[in-house]
Amino acid sequence: SPSLVYFNANFTELYEKTIRGVVMVMGLAQTLLSENVGLGSGFVVKHGSTYYILTNYHVVRGVSNLTVTFFNGESYPAQVVGTDPYSDLAVLNCTAPLELYYPLNMTFSSSLRVGDLVIAIGNPFGLTGTMTTGVVSQLGRTITSEFTGGYAIANIIQTSTPINPGNSGGPLLNARGEVVGMNTAIIRDSQGVGFAVPSNTILRELPYLVKTGGYDRHPWLGLRGINVNYYIAKAAGFNVTYGWLIQEVIPGGPSDKAGLRGGTKTLTVLGTQIKIGGDLIISIDGHPVRNNDDIARILVEYTYPGQTVNLTIIRDGLKLVVPVTLGKRPPP
Repeated sequence: SPSLVYFNANFTELYEKTIRGVVMVMGLAQTLLSENVGLGSGFVVKHGSTYYILTNYHVVRGVSNLTVTFFNGESYPAQVVGTDPYSDLAVLNCTAPLELYYPLNMTFSSSLRVGDLVIAIGNPFGLTGTMTTGVVSQLGRTITSEFTGGYAIANIIQTSTPINPGNSGGPLLNARGEVVGMNTAIIRDSQGVGFAVPSNTILRELPYLVKTGGYDRHPWLGLRGINVNYYIAKAAGFNVTYGWLIQEVIPGGPSDKAGLRGGTKTLTVLGTQIKIGGDLIISIDGHPVRNNDDIARILVEYTYPGQTVNLTIIRDGLKLVVPVTLGKRPPP
């Protein structure tokens, strides 16, 4: 059980086993008035026969003269190999000698359950090699940032592990010292709550980031919508109180071609203007859709561009199944 795992975990051994694979990532961030030192965390992985440093995209975004500092305090120049803003991921290579690379093992985050013990190691506020612990608070969250073009970063792990600026890019570990995610301090002032990009996403994207410098296999429905609650459901005349209500169908997009419908009439519900009259999505390929988190998680976890999925919708009081061939998300 998770409680037994927690009390049997030897944190000291786990820390000593993994700390050599955790690094500090630093660079120069240019502003209008000055040049500041930006910092974050990262960790070593091995892909094929080559060692790489993984970190967050927002750690290296707009930064020059990147360096990586290893566990023994030595620093070496680094270069960006590949980035994906949509998942807040970046891959670096470095000129350090081979004996400094201690790659961490990644396992699939799909094995995580709410209540599982997790450990974060990183450099919050530049305090190197800091370890914090907590539990998985929830799975399948979405978070947003200013560099994703309005799209959410999907399938995020929420934890009770304290995450602060400087932790970004560091590993989230399970009780065996395996990487299950990458911590991200992208949400400011998130007291008592940590977020991490899941290892499932990292493992899926890493080969593309290394080979092509980017990742362009994010599926796209071409919709804008809102989560339905009891009040919206009653205002719209639905007999279900969950799901995702389409507000707008992007012209020429995958859902437009499939014949999905957006809202036609504007109402004010609890002080917010919404459009009713559009389709209500309640499942994708049999996976229940309660809200936008579910849509983002299902698409990221199970689908690719070009794949046809079956959307179960409610339209005019009737339950319909509409096949949609997913597109490729436009650049941010």
